[in-house]
Amino acid sequence: MNKPVKTPPLAAYDPHYDPLVSDGPGRNRDYAPTYWTANCGPLPEDDGPISRDTDVDVAIVGSGFTGLASAVFLAREHGIKATVLEANRVAWGCSTRNGGQGQNAAGRLTRSQWIARWGRDVALKLHAEVSDGFETFEELIRQSPIDCEPQRGGHLYIAHRPRNFEKISAEAKVLSEVFGEPTKVISADQLRSEYLNEAEAVGATLEPRGTGVHPAKLAFGYQQMARDLGATVHPGSPVIEIEHRGGAFYLRTPGGTVKARAVGIATGAYTAPGLTPLLRGRCMPILSNSIVTRPLTPAELEATGFKTKLVLTDTRTLRYYYRLLPDNRIQIGSRSSITGADADAPKHLQLLIDGLHRKFPALQGIEIDYSWWGWVDVSHDMMPRIFQPDPAQKLVYALGYGGNGVSYSAQAGRRMAQMIAGQRFKGQDLPIFTSPLPTHTFSPFRRIGQRMLYRWYHFRDEAA
Repeated sequence: MNKPVKTPPLAAYDPHYDPLVSDGPGRNRDYAPTYWTANCGPLPEDDGPISRDTDVDVAIVGSGFTGLASAVFLAREHGIKATVLEANRVAWGCSTRNGGQGQNAAGRLTRSQWIARWGRDVALKLHAEVSDGFETFEELIRQSPIDCEPQRGGHLYIAHRPRNFEKISAEAKVLSEVFGEPTKVISADQLRSEYLNEAEAVGATLEPRGTGVHPAKLAFGYQQMARDLGATVHPGSPVIEIEHRGGAFYLRTPGGTVKARAVGIATGAYTAPGLTPLLRGRCMPILSNSIVTRPLTPAELEATGFKTKLVLTDTRTLRYYYRLLPDNRIQIGSRSSITGADADAPKHLQLLIDGLHRKFPALQGIEIDYSWWGWVDVSHDMMPRIFQPDPAQKLVYALGYGGNGVSYSAQAGRRMAQMIAGQRFKGQDLPIFTSPLPTHTFSPFRRIGQRMLYRWYHFRDEAA
């Protein structure tokens, strides 16, 4: 049994943290005030912060879904006991701030867009990889010592305008006929009689693979599995810099330098700018806000027509993601502020409340018990990467999920472990493994472009 080391006092949660202007995510900061961390039960043990210079086989930077899953697979499949380094508390970033939606997806592109970008053959192989990843995710859920409250049955993609219903119906045909993923088209009447009574909905498609989870319990289950297999997990240990010399990596933390023969980077949108030049400008951090209501009464459940606890998203570009939780609360989230400095402005909370009221008018005035936000790592071409920049050096990064990382992060962690261990795997010739995250030509002006795009997206999404 690993003996825990006493962790120093927690630093306060910083609601204004912004990856594009901060030197790093801080050290030993407390969790964001999410529903998930408030309702996850006792936290599993960790190994305390790094307190001296250490020599290890593999160092994993980041203790979210990807980093912890990688530690699990390194131990289970390759006999390697990794050392996981976390700047703040375990799974402090988006792994405890998301909506808990596991979908059969990775990145932001549709299957039709995969075909347009890479051709049918590559798209079919990518679909096989992502689908295998969904099974990896489900496997870890089943094996986890912590029940993450899975809500299985698929993903309902709900059209909020007739033109969007036409578009997702056509995509459902592609999913069914080209990729063998039987996807149903559901009329507005069927949606209301069998699933939920959403006022905006004009129809939907039902994808067969989709699972809602309690993300904090999922992450802490990964943590316990990793430690039971011999990995160590060190919160309060931000990696300030990674240097490669003499065939080894040196990861400098405030408590000591970790010397490692291999490194996995799984820091998502919380990647410190100075961590490594390999990642500078390669992801765009995007804020996503979320709220959770008080539990619905029986009368409110009847008025909203909820007969399902499937994961739900709508067809806006700045999409809403939402579902009925096991305790009959509604969680709903969407994109919001551009900068961390503006993240707690009341208008962003009101945007979600207005969206909830449009979808479910019977919930006007319902109390909101939880409100939070977190940074999502969006790649500039909308697809993730699990990539080894230099074949001569055992450094691998897994980033860029674009908000679809809850399920695929399990597979990304497994692939990162295989690359670190030097093992080949089926599909390793796919673009998400063979090419780096692209950089942005006009990186200093990304937020100007983001602000303009948000205005255009909002106009287009809400046009009748």
